[in-house]
Amino acid sequence: MRADARKNYEQLLAVARLAVTKDGADASLRDIARKAGVGLGTLYRHFPTREALLETLLRTAWDELAAKAHELETASAPDEALVSWLRDFIASVRTYRGVVAVMMSALNDKESALYASCAEMRASGTRLLARAQAEGTARTDIDGTDLIALAGALAWIGDQPAIESRAERLFDVVMSAVRECPATDEHCKQRGK
Repeated sequence: MRADARKNYEQLLAVARLAVTKDGADASLRDIARKAGVGLGTLYRHFPTREALLETLLRTAWDELAAKAHELETASAPDEALVSWLRDFIASVRTYRGVVAVMMSALNDKESALYASCAEMRASGTRLLARAQAEGTARTDIDGTDLIALAGALAWIGDQPAIESRAERLFDVVMSAVRECPATDEHCKQRGK
């Protein structure tokens, strides 16, 4: 990438980071380009879609989350690893208000610029969930998509000013439900839970 193109790219990302943090995932692309001092065409050359821009903004945090999931797979008690990773995942999603809806849509759209990243996050969560399930410390009647949906709902709660103060308590409630083995769960019955 030429030096001027690299400068435009970095400036667009810096402005987009601020705009999406302040105004959410629907921040005006035209305003981002204007505040970055470039034309809308330059923005679209670097980020052909809104989702491509969001993917770039989320990429660093999600790469770190994927690495953390790999570490947690062997370093912590399975249920604690799952809770720790989910807490960090929710915090990363909450960085940009409104990204939950885009993220959830991307999980079912292989054409989305966010699909690969979202699928990677689901896979990371699924591995941690499966490990906890195998140890009998997480219910087996949920899967990775359920887990990401619950995390998305918790991130959404944190985006709502009227109920944001309840986010931490509701995280604990949801995590206790995920960690609880239902009476219909054969694995839990075998372990005497």
